[in-house]
Amino acid sequence: MDKFIKGIDLSTLEEVERCGAVFYDYGKEMDVFDIVKSYGINYIRIRLWNDPYDEEGNPYGAGTNDLETFITLAKRAKAHGMGVLLDLHYSDFWADPGKQIKPKAWKDMDADALEEAIYNYTVDVMQVCKDNDCLPDMVQCGNELSNGMLWPEGQIFDESDENFTGRTPEYDNLARFVSAGIRGVKAINPNALIMIHLDNGGNNKLYRRWFDNYIKRGEDFDIIGMSYYPFWHGTLDDLNANIQDMAKRYGKEIVIAEVSMGYTMQDYKEYEKLEDKERKGMATKQELVDKIDYPMTKEGQVAFINDVLNRICNVYNGLGRGFFYWEPAWIPVPGSGWATPSALEYIKECGPCGNEWANQALFDYDGNALPSLKAIRDYKPVRKLRK
Repeated sequence: MDKFIKGIDLSTLEEVERCGAVFYDYGKEMDVFDIVKSYGINYIRIRLWNDPYDEEGNPYGAGTNDLETFITLAKRAKAHGMGVLLDLHYSDFWADPGKQIKPKAWKDMDADALEEAIYNYTVDVMQVCKDNDCLPDMVQCGNELSNGMLWPEGQIFDESDENFTGRTPEYDNLARFVSAGIRGVKAINPNALIMIHLDNGGNNKLYRRWFDNYIKRGEDFDIIGMSYYPFWHGTLDDLNANIQDMAKRYGKEIVIAEVSMGYTMQDYKEYEKLEDKERKGMATKQELVDKIDYPMTKEGQVAFINDVLNRICNVYNGLGRGFFYWEPAWIPVPGSGWATPSALEYIKECGPCGNEWANQALFDYDGNALPSLKAIRDYKPVRKLRK
């Protein structure tokens, strides 16, 4: 397997295909895995939710990424000679800096019980993967852990934040939880690489605070994973400063675990076939687009990808390991959105529930491969960095 990771997250793929999506390269209908492999993709990231269904068995959507779905996608990746990154959310649905909701089965557990549950669950997942000949090559024990996991027991925050006056960040519990996951992975696959993943890749203060606290308390790991979305997480110079500092400070390999850039501002309402009140809308509203230095065009997407790759390939001491483009095949089709009504009840949020990511994909709304895939395949490292 190539050392440098050219990866993509295909977590919604099974759902999108069931909803009728078809993919093409130069006009020829093909399996997505065949297409992306031809463009140099060598690693697939797949998220896993503990129990993404309500009590009546209604799915939560956004791929409804249960263990069966993970196994199916992981087997497809392995059959194409690709590495697999298992993204353990330790939640029944989306876990990110704004929500880290305990699984329904764990909701009444204290910190001691949660630590045990994480270990046992991780061992069980890894054993099922082993039994199905699709052990992941890399595992992240938690998703976008900037503010911790399994709230409130594992919640952390910047102590200068006035919203948390009188509270203490739970760094000890967080380290226990992450470490339990790491031990669970290693119990079944000692050779698996371990990633710890935060969001906001341009925020150096966050990363120093987080990893200084974790490393004093937690199990060892291999890779620092970062999310970087240019409309939320600062400039590429901010990202570059952070990845260089992380590599020098901790000596860990760096992976951009989530990244994307839009290629169009054209709406896709006709593809979703939803009423306006049901639609989530595009991820990049105009006020966010105005913050970035790239046009939302196919050419702009190519330029952005080249510049991100150049940062990763120039990390201090060669510690830039690669990237994962987030959900490049989540094209707009009726029936595939970021949440269902059942999911909204679990996370206590309001709708709407449509696709909010289609203009960030690496395939157009009709499923045609975009030039950005060719840019990924043909990229050659250069030394001159774009400002």
